[in-house]
Amino acid sequence: MKILTVQTIAIFLLTFASIRGMAQHRDHHTPSRVLTGDSLVSGGYRLIFASNDAGLDPSTRQHLIDVFFTVYPQEVARFNKNSLTKVTFFVDTAYKGVAETGNGVARFNPLWLKKYPQDVDVVTHEVMHVVQDYKNYNPGWLTEGIADYVRYVYGVNNKGGGWTLPDLKPGQSYQNAYRVTARFLLWIEKNKYNKIVDDMDKAMRDGTYSPELWKKLTGKTVDELWGEYTKDPALELTYK
Repeated sequence: MKILTVQTIAIFLLTFASIRGMAQHRDHHTPSRVLTGDSLVSGGYRLIFASNDAGLDPSTRQHLIDVFFTVYPQEVARFNKNSLTKVTFFVDTAYKGVAETGNGVARFNPLWLKKYPQDVDVVTHEVMHVVQDYKNYNPGWLTEGIADYVRYVYGVNNKGGGWTLPDLKPGQSYQNAYRVTARFLLWIEKNKYNKIVDDMDKAMRDGTYSPELWKKLTGKTVDELWGEYTKDPALELTYK
């Protein structure tokens, strides 16, 4: 990995401009001043890593960087070869969620990183949103379900981070999103149609997704698929 250290002011201007656009779209919050920043390059991809958390553990920072350069090229190669080659990470003390992504910027809560330092595959999920690049309206539950499917498949430390896909429970729905939907997608992939995620992802990026696509690809509506899943949800899952 080639590492280029740049002046803090340059990183601040670049990151602030990107994150401000995302924040105004999301929650009208203007991020705090960036204290540190680096530009890192490897394999044709550039990661701008910025933080306003003076207490960010250097090992956590390095783990986030390592995960990016490990998983992002794999996600790009499989799902969207036209994805951005430059991504920004911003560890922001003013952000109170876990993580969010927009406009090529992933923002992380430093308190979460401090409390769960092994949960580095939050990166795997968030950078998939960069790859998804859905510009049209698409169901949010499927967007997040695909991102967690990708976390399961490409995650490097899900086991260490204590992250698993939940067993089916009464009252769940495929529209629960995240891990519940991800497990459902895995079941469809293994039992019905092995390109379900690839084709759904492409359709949502192309603006051609519709509920009828489930039946076109699998011969069943999404509700019919869920009905079959609830009757026999068994999956053999392994975690890295």
